[in-house]
Amino acid sequence: MAIHYEAREDLVRLFSLKELTPRERRFKNPELFLEKNFGGGGPGRINQGNRALARHTRSKEQCLEGLRGVVLQTEEQRARCGGHENMVPVFKTVRGKARPAEFCIDVFEFPNKPCELPMVWASPTQAAAMCSLQGKRLCTEDEWSLACRGDPEGGAPRTYAYGDELDLAVCHTQTRHRDIDGKPCDADTARSAYETCATDTEPAGAYPACRSRFGVFDQHGNVAEIMTRRDRDDGKQYSQLKGSAWFYVEVARAHDAPRPKGQETYPDHCSFSPRWHVEPMENAWHVNYHLGFRCCKTVH
Repeated sequence: MAIHYEAREDLVRLFSLKELTPRERRFKNPELFLEKNFGGGGPGRINQGNRALARHTRSKEQCLEGLRGVVLQTEEQRARCGGHENMVPVFKTVRGKARPAEFCIDVFEFPNKPCELPMVWASPTQAAAMCSLQGKRLCTEDEWSLACRGDPEGGAPRTYAYGDELDLAVCHTQTRHRDIDGKPCDADTARSAYETCATDTEPAGAYPACRSRFGVFDQHGNVAEIMTRRDRDDGKQYSQLKGSAWFYVEVARAHDAPRPKGQETYPDHCSFSPRWHVEPMENAWHVNYHLGFRCCKTVH
C-alpha cells in the first residue's frame, strides 16, 4: 500500500527548500525549523498522521499507473512559476481573453509530490513558514477558489473542480471514520485525536478525475487545507480552512440542497467559505488529523 513515512529524515526528503541568501539566513534557520517541526510520534509536528492507526488502500504504484500519460506541468508553466516543480499558473479570463497570471499554485497538497501521502498536523503558522522556506506562501481563499472553479479556456465557472454536480465517487471522500480498539475518534484535544483518529488518506493524485481544469488535484477530499483570507473590517490576515477530507460522505450536502434539520452537513463546492477555527495568522495554531495545506507563489 502507500508508503507512510514517520521518521523526520524520510519526511523532509519529500520536498526541497529554496537556496537562502546570507542575508536571509540571518533571519531564518531552515535546519532548525525542520528539526523542530517534522516527525511522527505525536500531534506537535508535521507528519502523515499516526502510522499505527492509518489505513491506505491504494499503493504508490497503482497511483502512478493512474497518472500515466497525465501532464502535470509543462515546461512553459514551470518557467512561469519560477522553476518550481508541480506548480501551475492560474489566471482569470475576461470576455474570452486570458489575463496575465498573478499566482501559481501547487498541483498537489503538501509535500506536492505525485503519489505521496499528504502531510497533516501542520498549524497555519507552521504551514506559512514551510511555504516561505520553499520560496512560496500560503494560498489565499480567493486564489484557491479560482484554481478550483476556473477554466483557462474561458469556459463558465464550475461548481466543483470536476463538474457542476456533487459526485462523491470522483474524489477521496467516501471513507468513513473507523473505531480504533472499539473506541470512536475523539478529537476533543490534539493528543486524543492523534491517539484515536486514523488519518486514512490516499496518495496525492490517486483519484485522477479529482482535478480542476487548471490541473490542480484533490481540492475536494483527502485532506482539508489551510489558506488565508483578508478581513474586510480590520484588514488583518486570518487563517481560513477549506475543502473536505476523506470522510466527507458523513457530512456531505449538495451545493443546492437545503440543510437537513438536526444534521451537521455542509456543501463542499469551490466557493464555499466556512469560518472554521479562524485565527490571526501571526498566532494561528489549530491542528488536526485531517488538516493539510498547499502553497502558492506570486508571479509578475
